[in-house]
Amino acid sequence: MSATITREITTHSTEETIAFGRTQPASLAPPKLILLRGDLGAGKTTLVKGIAAAFDAAAEEDVTSPTFTLVHEYRGPRANLYHIDLYRVDTPRELETLGLDDLRSENSILLIEWGEKFPRLLRERDVEISFERQGETARRIRIVGLP
Repeated sequence: MSATITREITTHSTEETIAFGRTQPASLAPPKLILLRGDLGAGKTTLVKGIAAAFDAAAEEDVTSPTFTLVHEYRGPRANLYHIDLYRVDTPRELETLGLDDLRSENSILLIEWGEKFPRLLRERDVEISFERQGETARRIRIVGLP
């Protein structure tokens, strides 16, 4: 990661997490490889809803977890977002078959859940966003690696 700058915020509802995602386009401008870290249900996909909407790549309600499809693509006028879920990917060989390198371009943002499982992705990430539950609906969101 480049110079490490950290930003931290606590959201108190799904709506606040989406709204926070909508404020991120300037700091997440492509090209970016972003790791999303947090337990199941921590808010990773919820944040992606706001980011995709902010880039005019997808409506919030059209963004869903790529748990079973592994990769969802959202094309927008300013960026192509790839929401990737590696929860069910266990080996470097399985990772290679996804062709993530083919998705990387000057206009792409890769938002990768469970990417910390793979040392290569930890090395290549530009930004890391982690989620920590603070109760039923509150989430502490920490962003490391902003420019």
